[in-house]
Amino acid sequence: MSDLPDRSRVYQSHHFDSTRWDYFEPRDDDIIIATSYKAGTTWTQAIVAHLLFPDGDLPAGPAEMSPWLDMRLAPLELILNGLRAQGHRRFVKTHLPLDGMRYEKKLKYLYVARDARDVFMSLWNHYTNMTDETVTLMNLLAGRQGDEFPPAAGDDIHAFWRDWMTRGWFEWESDGWPYWSHLYNVQSWWNFRHLPNIELVHYGDMLEDTEREMRRIAAFLEIEVPENRWASIVEAVSFQEMKSKGEFYAPGGGQFWKGGAETFLHKGTNGRWRDILSDDEMKLYDAACERTLSADCRKWLENGGTV
Repeated sequence: MSDLPDRSRVYQSHHFDSTRWDYFEPRDDDIIIATSYKAGTTWTQAIVAHLLFPDGDLPAGPAEMSPWLDMRLAPLELILNGLRAQGHRRFVKTHLPLDGMRYEKKLKYLYVARDARDVFMSLWNHYTNMTDETVTLMNLLAGRQGDEFPPAAGDDIHAFWRDWMTRGWFEWESDGWPYWSHLYNVQSWWNFRHLPNIELVHYGDMLEDTEREMRRIAAFLEIEVPENRWASIVEAVSFQEMKSKGEFYAPGGGQFWKGGAETFLHKGTNGRWRDILSDDEMKLYDAACERTLSADCRKWLENGGTV
């Protein structure tokens, strides 16, 4: 493995086009917020937004301020022009594995991970509540590579688990269907956790002590927050507060899901899989982890803790 990340793969699908990063013009103080999916992306965007604007005077919703660059749905020119126009410190979202990214030494990369079983429970809500219009748009939008994005079939969460654990979308992945592999994504970033401009944060730790993790994020990003603003910022990014202002925080105001932002900002809790997945289904998880994760990465992904 190289000492520095190397962009060795191209990710193009119904959701992705990693080549869109070729047109991104970085600034020295840019922040990249990365997750696989359903691992605290929107929460982290809100945290960074409030750290940058501690008085609460955000110029727009965090999802608008921090566009998902590799997502095909939004016109690339619109996203790039919006980023060029931003005068404040920028923070851009990606769901790419690190081997699909153009690595820049001068940027700060904030990677947020979550136990795969908790990701699955959140993804089930996300996938089954996606509107028909959104699925159709993904499939008909010019430039799609590979098969169509399949709409959720029925309400069999166990069938979805089997597919998600045993089928890959990209040929180098063995799980994650019909999206992409959460496990591969995490491992790709874990491999470079030693780099000073890459910081790994765990969703479980954020739930356990939000302020502690926010202060760690602020220190990594070199953002100085007035001490008298911390209480209000922590309150602003609480799940209850964000859910009460769901249209402000949810991507697209929640328009991509049945039930809108109320559906997108669902529960924000961990451990719900314990009442759903059987012992046999857990064997599929064990096998997927064995295929993709190193032992130390799996331990951290399941338990959290400072890397």
